[in-house]
Amino acid sequence: MNTPAKRPAGQAILGYLKHLVTNRAIFLVLILLVVAIAIMDPTFLAYSTLRDILQQNSTRAIIALGAGFVLITGGTDLSAGRVVGLTAVVSASMLQVDTYAAKFFPNLPELPVYIPIFVGIFAGLLVGCVNGFIIAKLKVPPFIATLGTMVAVYGLNSIYFDSEPNQSQPIAGLRKDFTIWGTGSIDFGGGYTLPYIVLIAIGVALVCWVVFNKTRLGKNMYAIGGNVQAAHVSGINVARNLIFIYAIAGALYGLGGVLEAARTGGATNNYGNMYELDAIAACVVGGVSTAGGIGTVPGIMAGVLIFGVINYGLTFIGVSPYWQLIIKGLIIVAAVAFDIRKYVAKR
Repeated sequence: MNTPAKRPAGQAILGYLKHLVTNRAIFLVLILLVVAIAIMDPTFLAYSTLRDILQQNSTRAIIALGAGFVLITGGTDLSAGRVVGLTAVVSASMLQVDTYAAKFFPNLPELPVYIPIFVGIFAGLLVGCVNGFIIAKLKVPPFIATLGTMVAVYGLNSIYFDSEPNQSQPIAGLRKDFTIWGTGSIDFGGGYTLPYIVLIAIGVALVCWVVFNKTRLGKNMYAIGGNVQAAHVSGINVARNLIFIYAIAGALYGLGGVLEAARTGGATNNYGNMYELDAIAACVVGGVSTAGGIGTVPGIMAGVLIFGVINYGLTFIGVSPYWQLIIKGLIIVAAVAFDIRKYVAKR
């Protein structure tokens, strides 16, 4: 009886390395970035630096997770950034202290903090429902549909922001029971703190992981992105699922906008500008396929961290912002090219 020949040790190692590079490249890139910056300035490895990076990118992680839902279905969402701006302005406008001179609503009594937060998230969810309806029922391509809502939402937000008596003044003077969610932290002693906003982002990521991997909606999402016709044939209500998915994405953008207002202590109608491109880039770099049907929560979070390390780390060591843009652009192009090669190879 013949036994199969064992693979030489060298081939086995090469095979493992190829598998590692193919399936874990994003994490290798993140590690290499951190190591390279730390070599140039070892203080980059201080706990305070990691904390600042996580705090600054928590809202972007939540927004990227929302974009991930959409991209896995094979769609796209250009309205994310403007939804962030809308929800930041709406929530902040109802959460100013009574003593602030330029209060958006001078006669509004102090509301429980959760009401404006809910209103902001609900506003994002409504925009997501509109996107889903236009795409699923009216059959408008996602790029065009969300481009239209992006422009409309910005116009609506600008009208609201310019209304009397505010007249386009930056909204400031926010209540501490609101801003604490963006700036407060748990103190573990010895200089180690963990911001609340980071904990919220981790909690959202865990919930998204469950939805992606353990729910029918998650399975349907991957099926629609993998082959929409096959999803139809298998009995999946594609239109209903798409509306749900875009609504969830909108709610996540809304939460991101609310937390961004809490983190920065204010809001204007230009908040969130270009955030949608950062979110899409983080997803693509994190392994979400541009063809749909592929993507993971850990990959998306790693993609956000890579751009966070680039923005913070390269500034930390004095690299020009223009070079940072070049590096980010090259990473995005490389990630998409790598994704397309994998997609073509599978076909």
